[in-house]
Amino acid sequence: MEKPKFIITINREAGTGGHEIAEKVSEMLNIKLYDKTFLAHILEKFKLTPKEAEEIKASKPNWWTEFCRFYKQFGATASTADENSKVNSQQLYHAEAKALRDLAEQESCIIVGRTGFHVFKDTPDTIRIFLIADMEHRMERMMKKNNLDEKEARKKIEELDKARENFTKTFAGVSRYDARNYDFVINVTPFTTDQVAKFLVNNIRLKYTL
Repeated sequence: MEKPKFIITINREAGTGGHEIAEKVSEMLNIKLYDKTFLAHILEKFKLTPKEAEEIKASKPNWWTEFCRFYKQFGATASTADENSKVNSQQLYHAEAKALRDLAEQESCIIVGRTGFHVFKDTPDTIRIFLIADMEHRMERMMKKNNLDEKEARKKIEELDKARENFTKTFAGVSRYDARNYDFVINVTPFTTDQVAKFLVNNIRLKYTL
């Protein structure tokens, strides 16, 4: 019997432990996880590091001017475009989306972030998940993970949430907080990352008789 193929997309509020949960689900189901790190080959085309791309996309919808500043700063030679080019964040977004679709056609996988719920909104056998939590829970996790005080943790959470929402609205045209985008919206506050991962895995195994 052929093994079922499916896609899991996980979007999350900052500080919910979403990436850790995704890693646990990936391990339990023995399927690959794709996040911003897998986009290295795309970013190489634009001569950007993942961190630089995230900073630029978070700062404004049209980042080409800022991209050129990075280009000059690091002494890169613009081999494919110049400052008058129409290349912008739309191009990077669609390149990311195409790469994700190509990967998902090959095998079951988990997509973390990248507006995965929207990229695969019309794809059969996709399970879309959104993780939320109380602010206190998120701050505690952020403080511990990044060695921050309460004020710093709250600021980082607010900045990340704002950047992700702006990016989602710009390219998906919807709010990532709209529950209609998802199959599961889970408040992880009362649970450990292990408990959330096991809940998701149990339901996925039931759905696909794994």
